[in-house]
Amino acid sequence: MNQYYLGLYEKSMPNSLTIKEKLFNVKSAGFDFMEISIDESEEKLSRLKWDKQQKFSLIRDMYEADVRILTMCLSGHRKYPLGSQDSIINNRSMEIMADAIDFAADVGIRIIQIAGYDEYYNESNQRTKELFLENLRISVQIASQKGIILAFETMETEFMNTVSKAMHYVNKVNSPYLKIYPDLGNITNAANGDSYLVSDDLRTGEGNIVAMHLKETVPGKFREVPFGSGHVNFSKGIRTASDMGVNMYVAEFWYTGDDNWQQELINTNLFLKDKFSSAKEMKE
Repeated sequence: MNQYYLGLYEKSMPNSLTIKEKLFNVKSAGFDFMEISIDESEEKLSRLKWDKQQKFSLIRDMYEADVRILTMCLSGHRKYPLGSQDSIINNRSMEIMADAIDFAADVGIRIIQIAGYDEYYNESNQRTKELFLENLRISVQIASQKGIILAFETMETEFMNTVSKAMHYVNKVNSPYLKIYPDLGNITNAANGDSYLVSDDLRTGEGNIVAMHLKETVPGKFREVPFGSGHVNFSKGIRTASDMGVNMYVAEFWYTGDDNWQQELINTNLFLKDKFSSAKEMKE
């Protein structure tokens, strides 16, 4: 396998830390880069309105810590989905998308992971799917002007919980700026824990997968499952992705108030690097 880059999800660390402090912790735990979170909270969404000086300060922090922010997890569309039939929410969803693309271009983020659903808190229907596709096309056009890749996360809902479902929209839009950034834990749940089905699903996105979230899950639970206690076959998933040329991965987990969170970062790094070593020795 080729050399890989292993990033760390921002929300694995206490929210009370500054971004600069988080970057230094990413470095000390042995990770290569950080994935910034833009979730549905007003605190995180407000980052997209930062002025030039605030963005410049962020760039300086990255250089001082010697850790880059290469990817963005844009989950703010959970509250403001692209397929919303409410015109106010729909307009806000597109404002968030445009601002996220500008933010990424300004601070050097390469990939924005976008949520793979048309609605989250409300019911999905034919109209929400139509609006989702319409707004997706516009979003990709904006991203293409800034050289930013938008990539679907495979979610916990039926709308897009597999790579093959994400490929439906990738093929419809047919742009080099719309790809897939799957969540290995979510697709493992979609496959009922069958690692062979997971690998088969990943292969349906060959040539279109730009990165992968490494997250632990158990049947019916998609968050806050400690690494090693679930049913995700990390080695096999990494091997399958690597064989398709994927070399960027992010450890996704959440800080839950543990006083030993810094040691947890180190433990996660060691756990996943062991899976990469195992993957290297595996035969498909």
